[in-house]
Amino acid sequence: MQNIDETRLENDLAYRFGYLTDFMGFGSEDIDAIHASAPLLAPLVPTLVDAVYEKLFSYDATKRHFVPRQSGYDGPIPEGIKGLTQDHEMIQFRKGHLARYLEALVTKPYDAKLVTYLDRVGEIHTPSAGSAELDVPLVQMNALMGFVADALQQTILGLGLPREQETKTLRAFNRLLWLQNDLINRHYATVATAGEAVAEAR
Repeated sequence: MQNIDETRLENDLAYRFGYLTDFMGFGSEDIDAIHASAPLLAPLVPTLVDAVYEKLFSYDATKRHFVPRQSGYDGPIPEGIKGLTQDHEMIQFRKGHLARYLEALVTKPYDAKLVTYLDRVGEIHTPSAGSAELDVPLVQMNALMGFVADALQQTILGLGLPREQETKTLRAFNRLLWLQNDLINRHYATVATAGEAVAEAR
């Protein structure tokens, strides 16, 4: 039985990621399967990105988060939720971020730099990083991750891979997205704890 420093899990990103990958069984074979899918998945990234944004724009609870200025974007901002379309300059900016994220998953080495990047994905959707006006509720992040996971699975199933390779690829992405989901949820736990501390101080 391994001894796990549970306090360190909350304060040391590398330690946390190492624990999660070991627990889930995410290893070199998974990374190889993900990288091997890159030539087939890369051409489909724009279609996947469009599908994600079509879903996000179909609910006011998710679309409203694209009205405030996004971190790193200096162009014009939309006047309101009703007139906001996917052709807006800021949405194209956001789509570019999502496309690069998906490309990073299938091309980048799974080193400390990528782990930090995956962790940042969770952090920038809270007020603690990125835009102070951007505060996406956890329920919406979980809904998005569920949709992305299903869309990726559907895409992989449509590639016509040999059965063994298809199974390895599906399992690899399933583990990867659970890792990503944890690195999203942990920042919401931090925000909640900070909020409780402020409430107690009052």
